[in-house]
Amino acid sequence: MAQPSNRVLSNIELRALQGRSDARGAARLTAHAALLGATGWWVAVAPGWWVWPAMFALGVVQAALFAPAHETMHQTAFASRRVNAIVQWITSCPSLLNAQFYTAFHLAHHRHTQVPGQDPELDAPPPATLGGYVLRVIGVRYWQLRLRVIVDSWRGDLSGYRYVTPAVAPRIIFSVRAMSATMIGGSVLAALLFGWQTPFMFWIVPQLIGQPPLRAYLLAEHTGCTLDRNGLTNTRTTLTLAPVRFLMWDMPYHAEHHLYPSIPFHRLADAHRMLKDRLGFVQDGYTRWNMGFVRDLLGKARS
Repeated sequence: MAQPSNRVLSNIELRALQGRSDARGAARLTAHAALLGATGWWVAVAPGWWVWPAMFALGVVQAALFAPAHETMHQTAFASRRVNAIVQWITSCPSLLNAQFYTAFHLAHHRHTQVPGQDPELDAPPPATLGGYVLRVIGVRYWQLRLRVIVDSWRGDLSGYRYVTPAVAPRIIFSVRAMSATMIGGSVLAALLFGWQTPFMFWIVPQLIGQPPLRAYLLAEHTGCTLDRNGLTNTRTTLTLAPVRFLMWDMPYHAEHHLYPSIPFHRLADAHRMLKDRLGFVQDGYTRWNMGFVRDLLGKARS
């Protein structure tokens, strides 16, 4: 995690921002569930080719379950640790992320943010070509890793992941097996009850076409920032539209989150107001950042 020299807030200021709230977490989760219900209803009633934008909308909202999964991993979405753990496991399943595996991965990312050879997010370096960017955004590496973890868990061997210690490996293996069995079993049951197209229309296709916006969003968090332990410069905060902040549980305030992971999502905007003048990378919009990144890649290709 960020070194103490990077810290800006006083202990008193930090304590004032750390209060967790079951009510705030429940309200945001309820709103997210309502969006899932609304977009799922649109898929169910959409005529003809309108089903494709409906599935895309459902996929975007499903992929954005990464936000509550991330927040509950940090135990900051709710005051109750048990509720955090349950919500994390459930919200991770649709994207085959797995709560226990992601916990090991993400804690290593926070502990060694932007340190080559130690931060697992750097195992796949930022795209250096336009083709690499396209493959990253459409989710090729993401799904490869998800499926590889499932296969390795059913084999009972997670030794290939340096951030998975022997002590936690059995728990992760059990959880990944339970997750994959739940999703496959649920898909088979849905197909039997409502027709073979059901799991494709309400899960598989929405996930495949809904992940790219999330991949582009996540690429902006650290790409082009400093490769060191300076929490003020190794992470980017992105100023974006209120609906995006709402759907992503305020995680666009990402530098603030990395500096102080104990601050819950509903206080990150307050943290930003206190920290913004010290942050090294503050970007105006995800689309603008991705367009600029693509322009840079094209410029490098021409030269």
